[in-house]
Amino acid sequence: MTALAYASPFHLSLIDSASPTLHAGEAHRLRAIIENSQLSAVFQPIVDFRNHTYFAFEGLIRGPENSPLHTPKALFETADLIGARPLLERACRETVFRAFARLQLPGKLFINASPDSLDDPEFLDGTTEELLRQLGIKPNRVVIEITENQHINDFPGVHQAVFRLRDLGYQIAIDDLGEGFANLRMWSEIHPDYVKIDRHFIDGIAEDTLKHHFVKAMQNLAESCAATIVAEGIESEADCLAVRDLGIACGQGFLIALPVAAPRTIPSEKLVQMVKQKNIIVFPHASTPVGNITVRSLMRRVEPVSPGAYNDEVYLRFDGDPELMSMPIVMSDGTAVGMINRHELVDRMARPYHRELYGRKACSLFMDDSPLCIDEGATIQEAALMVSRSARRHIYDGFIITRNGRYAGIGSAHDLMGMITEMQIQAARYANPLTQLPGSVPINEHIDRLLERRVPFHACYFDIDCFKPFNDAFGYRRGDDVIALLAQTLHDIVNPLADFCGHIGGDDFMVLFQSADWERRCREALALFDGRLQELVGPDLLTDGGYYAENRRGQMDFYSLPGLSIGAVFIGGSEFFESHREVAAAAAEAKKNAKRMPGSSLFIERRKPA
Repeated sequence: MTALAYASPFHLSLIDSASPTLHAGEAHRLRAIIENSQLSAVFQPIVDFRNHTYFAFEGLIRGPENSPLHTPKALFETADLIGARPLLERACRETVFRAFARLQLPGKLFINASPDSLDDPEFLDGTTEELLRQLGIKPNRVVIEITENQHINDFPGVHQAVFRLRDLGYQIAIDDLGEGFANLRMWSEIHPDYVKIDRHFIDGIAEDTLKHHFVKAMQNLAESCAATIVAEGIESEADCLAVRDLGIACGQGFLIALPVAAPRTIPSEKLVQMVKQKNIIVFPHASTPVGNITVRSLMRRVEPVSPGAYNDEVYLRFDGDPELMSMPIVMSDGTAVGMINRHELVDRMARPYHRELYGRKACSLFMDDSPLCIDEGATIQEAALMVSRSARRHIYDGFIITRNGRYAGIGSAHDLMGMITEMQIQAARYANPLTQLPGSVPINEHIDRLLERRVPFHACYFDIDCFKPFNDAFGYRRGDDVIALLAQTLHDIVNPLADFCGHIGGDDFMVLFQSADWERRCREALALFDGRLQELVGPDLLTDGGYYAENRRGQMDFYSLPGLSIGAVFIGGSEFFESHREVAAAAAEAKKNAKRMPGSSLFIERRKPA
């Protein structure tokens, strides 16, 4: 089989006839590249985080050096322009296959294929299979990576082509998950063996809460359907560790290895050591777990009626749906003009002769012609404020939810209040409203992650001494300033990617240190807190380093400024605990010992647990 097995003279002649005038130059240049075998392959390794090896290589194509068609983007844009994509894809496949065999690369080979190329006769009639046999590559080593660079119009056709490819022994991957909706549908319909997450969601994942949750959801979905996730675009150590700690199996990107013509067959020692390190990364956190939830989450789609619909029609709708409390009245152009309350209409129609009098009259007669309308993009908090400031009837009737000024659905005040309550409960558990630091639930979750991975760490409990007298003497606002000062101090002394800083509540904080120099950081916190507190209070209010204030008996007493106590306990080696409860108890006990020491102090628990 020649190097031009996929591009016979007949096929090449089609390139020249694709656009005889406007694109003649591009057609001629592309013809020459294919005819003279001027395409070349480069390979980018894909690492398996579980065994620290390259399990696959993605074959990528390049045009001639110093040519306008050197990059894949230029090649395929030109091919699309002159209708030659199928011919180019065939030539690319052969180029990659031959280079992969020549280099004798181990593991699997990922090759890119557009949806339209999946049913290419020369892909399915045994021609490709024969080439692979000659090259010594078994089809089960080839992963066909479906790229979403074309709009998919024929999902049944793609599904059928994938079924036939699987019969031939190939595996299937979906590329750039998250870039568009088509590959989400493809995932659900063809059940790929591998799913590649678009680089947009990986770049900065170590610090971006939303990306973290997106990728975590993708990983959970992959586990449920036995697909292997590959994270693309890994370019920083922090992102790499965040991906690894999420449980994603494989990664690809410039940090892993650059695409080159002759890649290494094993990862570098530096990469292996980075991936093997026991420390876990601190996942990013949001101020609340629910984020900015919008009214869209409350929307119930109810088929509206027109203002001219009969009252009998609306009455029968209510009778057939006991859960329906209000009926939206909407014009033909989607403009919401009113709401009919279930109880009001039923009460009216139940009166003697009212059904006969009003049943065949327009429902606009009984509608509230000033309904409360809220855009679906409004936050739950904004909607609650609008409902509270509106007429009392809207609490019973509910409100209309609009999209671009047109009717989209309805919402109820009951559901809105329930959502607000849930958000308040969740916010208190997940983040402290004063400092915006993670609350008790994220603290416990991170401790459990450390214990599960058996990562050595120091749990340090921070507590402000003599805080209540200060709060009583200077007021809660100044007390809040002291708590915020401690939060800022802890923020300044921790390594945010290795050390987890949380706010238990009140003046109690917890830092889970993975940093080797944790003790130095704690002592720095003591010095910073004392110095900053002196500046916060100011010399005018201080006497001999403290202040005078009334005690509970109304007498003036001298009080020292609040100090900082830190109780530290090492968790690691044979001193691993079973749960976050045991860690919290040990740290709290160490903190009690610290508070017995004069001034701002650090107590390190050096006794072995019983």
